[in-house]
Amino acid sequence: MTLPNYSEQGTGDTAVFLLHGVGGGRQAWTQTLPALASHGYRAIAWNAPGYGGSALVEPYTTLELARALHRVIAHVGAGRNVVLGHSMGGMIAQEAVALEPCNIHGLILFATSPAFGKPDGDWQQQFLQSRFAPLDAGAGMAGLAPELVRLMFAPGASNIDMAAAVALMSGVPEATYRAALSAIVSFNRLDNLPHIKVPTLCLACELDKNAAPLVMEKMAARITGAEYACLPGVGHLGSMEQPDEFNSAVLKFLKQHFPT
Repeated sequence: MTLPNYSEQGTGDTAVFLLHGVGGGRQAWTQTLPALASHGYRAIAWNAPGYGGSALVEPYTTLELARALHRVIAHVGAGRNVVLGHSMGGMIAQEAVALEPCNIHGLILFATSPAFGKPDGDWQQQFLQSRFAPLDAGAGMAGLAPELVRLMFAPGASNIDMAAAVALMSGVPEATYRAALSAIVSFNRLDNLPHIKVPTLCLACELDKNAAPLVMEKMAARITGAEYACLPGVGHLGSMEQPDEFNSAVLKFLKQHFPT
């Protein structure tokens, strides 16, 4: 099968795979790639299937996305593999470690959750209808992105950072956006949390309305030995809003468990 495309910086025995969210792409990690590379890590930011020229997978589910990630991991061939997933990317990371735990040696679950929303089919459909309504009305991704991005940043966040996030989300193909949202509404890996046996960091954002810090703290408590940290004063896109603080938290974890 076709390999998803990715950007790579750095060398070393430990590869860190950076997985973006529903409205993202590998460009979401432009300030993280060089930071990790400069500390001796091999940083790899993918475009998930359907994003940035990567071929779609069928069916478009978190399981198939996890299988695509494992193809990238096998292709890279590093000695140790750490998966850092943001939002949807964190769900793919959880799916991937459940699927082939021997291939993943560390996890950083960032602004994500172990299950999506409420376990109610009607609620899920209402969520999708609300998200798809602007698209159904013909607004396109460029019309949808500004308001959604604004809600994902903290009040008073930099207009430059928000503009970058809007441009990134606007460039997501509408078909991919619909498929990705439809995939994550059925995601639930709560039962697998106690079976995760690799070093894990659950990293939350204080003002996140999508993946609340309390949810992430509870998730960390269900993973043996997991660490929990929270970035202060930032929203769901904290890695773009305060990249230095985000990179510092990630590097602290990596240096402790995967020294170069």
